Amino acid sequence: MLNYLKITMSLDLEAKKLLLRKIPHGIFICTVREEDLINGFTASWVTQGSFVPPLVVMAVRSEGSSHGTIIRTNKFCLNVLRSDQKDLAAVFFKPQKGIGGRFESTSYRLGSLDLPIIEDCIGAVECEVIGSVAKGDHSVFVAEVKHAHLNKDSEALNLASTGWSYGG
Repeated sequence: MLNYLKITMSLDLEAKKLLLRKIPHGIFICTVREEDLINGFTASWVTQGSFVPPLVVMAVRSEGSSHGTIIRTNKFCLNVLRSDQKDLAAVFFKPQKGIGGRFESTSYRLGSLDLPIIEDCIGAVECEVIGSVAKGDHSVFVAEVKHAHLNKDSEALNLASTGWSYGG
């Protein structure tokens, strides 16, 4: 039987930051709705989690205004942006004064789950949360894709192409 020696080392913060920023990320606009209030934010910590059932996994900043809406409603919509929609992503990334103000920059319609679907994007998936983990400064939501809406296929926007960095 092998004996393993546990070596305690401090975390190299610069290496951690550099390496975690190498993980590729798409850029999405996550939209939420609670009664008559709508909101949205730019999301980049998103991945597919399962084929059957179709699951997505998304991390959301705990102090963000949409975080509480997702907790209370158990649903959200991920809008997939085209590679030329960096400016729209920036609108939803910046802090806002009031809920819903970001939607002055784009048109939307309500989908099957009554969630805002941005009309000028590749498409969107409406999701119902089936689990979550709240740790650190983000909550991780696991959600089942209930409806998919395709507008027009195109290359998707990704974090690397924007010149932005989020993570690390």
